[in-house]
Amino acid sequence: MSNKNDRSLANVHSSINTESKTGWKRVLAFLGPAYLVSVGYMDPGNWATDIAGGSAFGYRLIWVLFASNLIALLLQSLSARLGIVRGLDLAQASKNAYPRFVNFCLYILAQIAIIACDLAEIIGMAIGLQLLFHLPLLWGISLTITDTVLMLFLMNKGMRKLEAFIMSMIFIIGLSFLIEMFIVGPNVVSVAKGFIPGNLSGSALYIAIGIIGATVMPHNLYLHSSLVQTRQITRTDEGIKASIKFNLFDTVIALNLAFFVNAAILILAAAAFYKNGYFQVAEIQDAYKLLEHIFGATAPTLFAIALIASGQSSTITGTLAGQIIMEGHINLRIEPWLRRLLTRVLAIVPAVFTIIYFGESGLGSLIILSQVVLSLQLGFAVIPLIHFTSNKKRMGKFAISLKVKILAWTSAIVIVSLNAKLVYQQIGDWITQYPSATVWVYGLATPLIVGVGLLLVYVFLRPIFFKHRDMPAQVPHGLATTIEDLKPVVYNHIGITIDFSKNDADCIRNAIMQGGKHAAYTLIHVVETAGARYYGTEVMDHETQSDVDNLNTYVNTLVKHGYKARAQIGYGSAASSIAKIVNSEDIDFIVMGSHGHKALKDLIFGTTVNSVRHKVNVPVLVVKPQK
Repeated sequence: MSNKNDRSLANVHSSINTESKTGWKRVLAFLGPAYLVSVGYMDPGNWATDIAGGSAFGYRLIWVLFASNLIALLLQSLSARLGIVRGLDLAQASKNAYPRFVNFCLYILAQIAIIACDLAEIIGMAIGLQLLFHLPLLWGISLTITDTVLMLFLMNKGMRKLEAFIMSMIFIIGLSFLIEMFIVGPNVVSVAKGFIPGNLSGSALYIAIGIIGATVMPHNLYLHSSLVQTRQITRTDEGIKASIKFNLFDTVIALNLAFFVNAAILILAAAAFYKNGYFQVAEIQDAYKLLEHIFGATAPTLFAIALIASGQSSTITGTLAGQIIMEGHINLRIEPWLRRLLTRVLAIVPAVFTIIYFGESGLGSLIILSQVVLSLQLGFAVIPLIHFTSNKKRMGKFAISLKVKILAWTSAIVIVSLNAKLVYQQIGDWITQYPSATVWVYGLATPLIVGVGLLLVYVFLRPIFFKHRDMPAQVPHGLATTIEDLKPVVYNHIGITIDFSKNDADCIRNAIMQGGKHAAYTLIHVVETAGARYYGTEVMDHETQSDVDNLNTYVNTLVKHGYKARAQIGYGSAASSIAKIVNSEDIDFIVMGSHGHKALKDLIFGTTVNSVRHKVNVPVLVVKPQK
């Protein structure tokens, strides 16, 4: 059995009990994952396409939104099925099915898509802050980096708290648009006619493609296949079947709510702008100003509040998806706050440069560009997902039926074809708008797109020609091996870290239990004063002298009781100094006391134990402080 730390989102895996509940309580226990997924369907990128579609074509593109939502429902249900049945998220399943180099390419594409998605979200949040508080966009974009602290706080509080926060953001968004619907008063008959499919051509086709690309997001497929694994289920046919059913309820409710929000934005744009002759509203800021001009202060304020809530909730789920993709594709696990910070910095840089070189008006084009980049990766998530859920050998009786398979492949063909056309049109627009950059477009963009296209063909064909040839599962910490030799390990030289606290006695006691009187003991204390950091062994201030005297007191006590002991003082950084002494003194075992810091204190004071553990190649025994 694999270690729990090797599972998708290991810190919250199977953290929510469902089996002890009955009736509605059991149904409610399953609700949550799809709500985290649904926020990706109502982020600022969706806002931009919905506003453009509603202002230019009135209610006529509502059917495109509805069709996109049906495709999203189908694909998200497949994603949940994969996670429930196989206990793997989409990235982990891809890692087992494709070679390492292909997985690395898939990771890079997925990471670029997450950065592109994050780019749209920070622009949306910055615009919302500017509209509400008149904060310059450059400041607003810089402030969005602080949501790393919120992400860290929510992750430490557990999955249910995170889901509650996201649901509250969705509630704010939904309530804001519900009130705005009453303010603008759309024509109900015209809205109903918008659900009737019509011909798409010219700019209507372009906007429709943008709506589909912004609605069906690749990182949500990775995210959903992992989030469903936070629920404890009985691994029987009945338990799995019940879990699939309840998660389908969750998906239908949440994504239909997302459809309502997107439809509300489009209807708002149609009723407020198209009806009043404003046909080319593509900027979120313009929508705000026109709402204020037509309906007064209430509608635009609600609009800005919903925009901030949308960006904040979407950025948190994007972080989770990034963690899943990194661990799944390339076996790399880092702290969530660090990967959040890296993603946010990589997204902030292009936004800042756009404002500096093109002005604030260039941000609308940057959001559209982010959706183009996002669309490129969609096929790399959808195609493997359909392959994996169709595989009867791996999925057993829970493999999708022929009808569902036909619908899924049809959806994949539509998505990939339309997004390919979107990319093609975008390149044509670049050549038309920037003739001097034609050489760069053909020299760099075209070969890159061809390479991505060939990779997509490989991703599609490999599971067909190499069916069931999944590679052995790889996990971040490796697989357990057979243990044959269980003889006691004898340690000859044991290091004991001393900090002159109540921990010291426990550390020394545990050390002599390991080595007895045959081992040698080196008591280590590191002086961390400013002088010690700069002057090292040359420093001999009052604190250093006091530490030397105290350390010698411990040594003398051990020698008096018949143990071989000596003192060793380090200077400067605790972790580096301890590691240096351990390596230079040939110490083969270390006993350390933990300081008991959590969360924020770890960020401030650091984590010496973890740092030492990664700097030495000997066992480390961590002694917990006694209460």
